[in-house]
Amino acid sequence: MATAHLPPDVRLMNATTAVVGVLAGCVLLGGAGSWVARQPLFAMRAIKLEGDVVHNNAATVRANVAPRLAGNFFSLNLQAARNAFEAMPWVRHAVVRKVWPNRLLVTLEEHRPVALWKGPEGDDRLVNSYGEVFEANLGDVDEDQLPEFEGPEAQAQQILAMYRKLVGAFSLLGLEPARLALSGRGSWQVELDNGAEVELGRGDEAEVLARTERFVRTLTQVTGGSRRPLEYADLRHTDGYAVRLKGGLAAAATERN
Repeated sequence: MATAHLPPDVRLMNATTAVVGVLAGCVLLGGAGSWVARQPLFAMRAIKLEGDVVHNNAATVRANVAPRLAGNFFSLNLQAARNAFEAMPWVRHAVVRKVWPNRLLVTLEEHRPVALWKGPEGDDRLVNSYGEVFEANLGDVDEDQLPEFEGPEAQAQQILAMYRKLVGAFSLLGLEPARLALSGRGSWQVELDNGAEVELGRGDEAEVLARTERFVRTLTQVTGGSRRPLEYADLRHTDGYAVRLKGGLAAAATERN
């Protein structure tokens, strides 16, 4: 019999039965899905590390991250998991992916230390290759091989950029910056690896580098070719610079040099 010819109350009853059937099916499917998701098969059982693993391994992951991972393959929050991995020592960035049915694949990017950040009252930290200051066990690095940076932490990237430029400038003298400081008033000071201190003064990067390159280019001429090591130089003068060599010999250069 065609549905259109059924009495209205019968059609309503059939429609209600169909809706109830669909809802019941959804409930059963939902319950079944929930039951499946709770099965031990989907509990996270393994974490595979890729990328930078110099300072982190399976043991450190178990100690630092595993207790913070809540849920299974279906319920684990990836953002929360990423935060847990990035809270580990030395980790700068982590990419976390689920691998069916019960594993995590984690790609780590570790900090690469390029300098020691000298904080107030001995609060020393490290600077990575992006110019970011981070905390880590200083015993994991050879501090003697890293230059020291001092200054406002918000300008750490600027200090790193200046350091890289100064490395090239002072290489012409066979010297290398061992410490670079930026004062709160914007004045630069560098200590070289032979112990010499050079006041670079204030100004933007181009101005400071121009003074430094002039100094490096003319130092031998100004000191008369003396082989005495440099002890101190002051580049803050508007018309030249002053130098002092070890042993007390002093000299000055004017703008014409």
